[in-house]
Amino acid sequence: MVRQRLERALRDGLRARDTVAVSALRSALAEIDNAGAVPVDPSRAAGTSSPHFAGAAAGLGAGEAGRRGLSAGEAEQIVRAEIAERRAAARDYEQAGHASQASRLRREADVLTSALGMNEDP
Repeated sequence: MVRQRLERALRDGLRARDTVAVSALRSALAEIDNAGAVPVDPSRAAGTSSPHFAGAAAGLGAGEAGRRGLSAGEAEQIVRAEIAERRAAARDYEQAGHASQASRLRREADVLTSALGMNEDP
């Protein structure tokens, strides 16, 4: 459900040509995708090689790996972490005198907050 809300917001951002929103939403979706990646098991790669490439897997689909499904709560936690990181970085940029970067990061955090349907944080 979280992923669908982010994808819907991404489509809206693309239609509106809102580069800040699109950037934030793509980043959050990529983080969710990365969290679903299955770690590589080095023992499976042993003995699978070809004369041309060391460690190459042979056969149709041999290089495919399943993805682990994330619960809605796990996906939401990932997006909440993205929001928190952006807000913290915005504070750091503000203190360093980079108001435009801080403003962009706050806007990205607001976009993600809105996409989750959360209330704005103070």
